[in-house]
Amino acid sequence: MRTAMKLSRQDHIHLEAAEGWLGLGDHNEANEELERISPERHAHPDVLRVRYEVFAKARKWEMAAEIAKAISEIVPQDSFGFVHMAFALHEMRRTKEAMDVLLPVVDKFPDNWLMCYNLACYTCQLGQQQEAIQWLEKAIDLSGKKDIRMMAREDPDLEPLWMKISEI
Repeated sequence: MRTAMKLSRQDHIHLEAAEGWLGLGDHNEANEELERISPERHAHPDVLRVRYEVFAKARKWEMAAEIAKAISEIVPQDSFGFVHMAFALHEMRRTKEAMDVLLPVVDKFPDNWLMCYNLACYTCQLGQQQEAIQWLEKAIDLSGKKDIRMMAREDPDLEPLWMKISEI
């Protein structure tokens, strides 16, 4: 695997500014800041993560999925690319593909509650409710202090399970 180049001080400033604009809800200004980063650093994983967020905020899911896929290839030891590629696919109503992204790597990230939670959502949407309950139980077990049950009770992807969630 290739090691990513470090960001220069100036590039880091633009990256932080882009994150700031995202925090303020302005993905267009965030994108402008990303464009000010040296072109040879555009493929840096930190830049790509923020670029993903820009596309996600703009609801440009095709581009978000491509960026997340690139992240998963550049840093396969990090779950970010896989989780966010699957999420973008799900947002494009390609839920089976989203599940196919996560299933081969879920064991590689045994402590990742979000991956299990998303698999619960995807399997539920595909009508596999028993499997969805199993994934949700695993997410709840892994989440530690996070109250996943409360989040799940409000998640439209898990609506078919809302009555059963309190039993989990």
